Amino acid sequence: MAKKLKITQIRSIIDRPKDQKRTIAALGLGRPNYSTIKNDTPQIRGMIKKVSHLVKVEEIEEDEA
Repeated sequence: MAKKLKITQIRSIIDRPKDQKRTIAALGLGRPNYSTIKNDTPQIRGMIKKVSHLVKVEEIEEDEA
């Protein structure tokens, strides 16, 4: 069982610093209410921490096939 994170953008990136805009893009987001599923890694956790005020995170369990 590998942990995955469902990351949903909840706020717009208009008037945000460029580093936050790039972090949102690197997470595969770009518009409010867009979601993506990523593996739970320290790198992803760091990116989430940087834009925590713009995203909502849910932990989900996925079976490894």
